[in-house]
Amino acid sequence: MKILICLSNVPDTTTKIRFTDNNTKFNTDGVQWIINPWDELALTRAVELKELNPSEIESITVATVGLQDSEATMRKALAVGADKAIRINAEAKDAYFVASQLAEVVKKEGFDIVLAGIESSDYNGNAVGSMLSELLNYPSISSVSKLEVENAAIKLNREIDGGYETIEANKPLVVIVQKGIAIEPKIPAMRGIMMARSKPLEVVEAVAVDPLTEHVEYELPPAKAKCKMVDEDNVGELVRLLHEEAKAF
Repeated sequence: MKILICLSNVPDTTTKIRFTDNNTKFNTDGVQWIINPWDELALTRAVELKELNPSEIESITVATVGLQDSEATMRKALAVGADKAIRINAEAKDAYFVASQLAEVVKKEGFDIVLAGIESSDYNGNAVGSMLSELLNYPSISSVSKLEVENAAIKLNREIDGGYETIEANKPLVVIVQKGIAIEPKIPAMRGIMMARSKPLEVVEAVAVDPLTEHVEYELPPAKAKCKMVDEDNVGELVRLLHEEAKAF
């Protein structure tokens, strides 16, 4: 069984967001790039499954659509435990463009399980996994918080209102994961970091696909109002501020 993890290269969540060119481009100067947190949890679970089922899980591959500066992130994924990385040499323009590029990789490599994070922490689009499923004509299961592989059977828990449902699925399929798929992201050990240097990182050229959307302009949220201090004995003023300004009730 071959597993593919779709990785998104995103800014660290502590990054100070700035824009250039009249707010039409994201300023990447000084940005620390990381694996998208949901994708990192998906990778962690795939590595756990391979450790638990070495005879069933043949390989784990990570793939991303990105330029050369995304390779450091991919090397970290290899250090965590992926066996191979594939970088599709293109700027990630929109969800449809990304899904189309990843679909070509899946068609070529023939993966049994494709794991995608439910969204990326930068654009929060929640679209690539579903689009990928449609392009491949693979069944997909979303909001997955648990994944097991037992005797070649794929078992998943999917969150629903008031609880969760358990699903048994056949391969191939796309699994769109969320928080809970793994407890904590796996931290690469020194041995993994050293081994990552010799693991294959393949670069493939993008296929010709026109994105369906474009980013016209970015806008920062309005600045937060100045913090107001209220004397601990002045309960009436606190209630007034909560009611009239904070609109808390």
